[in-house]
Amino acid sequence: MTLTTYITDEQDVYEVRVAMKAIVRKAIFNTLVYEGFDADAEVSVTFVDNDRIKALNSSYRGKDSATDVLSFPLYDDFNEIIENECAVPLGDIVISLERAARQGYDIGHSIYHEVAFLCVHSTLHLLGYDHETSKEDEEEMFQKQREIMEIIGF
Repeated sequence: MTLTTYITDEQDVYEVRVAMKAIVRKAIFNTLVYEGFDADAEVSVTFVDNDRIKALNSSYRGKDSATDVLSFPLYDDFNEIIENECAVPLGDIVISLERAARQGYDIGHSIYHEVAFLCVHSTLHLLGYDHETSKEDEEEMFQKQREIMEIIGF
């Protein structure tokens, strides 16, 4: 499996260094491996500030508040994907670095840890997991997140 990530920085609150981009790729790649996703894949990741993610959250989810991450999967059902030699575009991840830094600080870990967690969380959403559908789905998704974070060293 080959992973192509398109990382865009649309905020000026925090510098997005090479190490941050490497963490993003590592978190997404290991989530896909953990889930047994063996097709080549593409994921877009955009870093924004709180104002931008608040506007997106309002527009797409009807929630007029900033959030840490938004996931925009391209597929509801991976059985729809036709086997071919092209990479599968899984969707888009939008992360508020402003919010991620604050959450990391409040919890007591680095922004890198928080960004890795948000990428794992969001990649699971791109693969069809949804913690808001039931308590069982929430428990399953959160268990997977813990295991993947341990695999990648957090």
